Amino acid sequence: MVRIAGVNIPDNKKISVSLPYIYGIGRSSAEQILISAKVDQNKRAKDLTAPEIGRLRDIIEKKHKVEGELRREIILNIKRLKDIKSYRGSRHARNLPVRGQRTKTNSRTRRGNVRKTMMSGKRKLEKK
Repeated sequence: MVRIAGVNIPDNKKISVSLPYIYGIGRSSAEQILISAKVDQNKRAKDLTAPEIGRLRDIIEKKHKVEGELRREIILNIKRLKDIKSYRGSRHARNLPVRGQRTKTNSRTRRGNVRKTMMSGKRKLEKK
């Protein structure tokens, strides 16, 4: 099993599909990395040679922020927004949608499955 940037890459998949298992690398950036490393995109991860793996590691470590470093940067950006008390920071703090989505309906992903509906104003009388 190939290990790049602290992540085990699946052996049986093509390298262009298995590189996005690394946090911070998507399909398009994986293809760019493979082109710059001169590695065939259709090659399986288990068929890579040691020099090819070394070139991939070097390019990913030098040119891309991945895994812990990227996660830390994102957390610091959110913390900065909260510290300056911006609107986006307050939305992050209250676990509400940040990018202008409506919240009356359709914010289940962010809020969780919280059903806040009004009950009928009329109370049911207890039987005596």
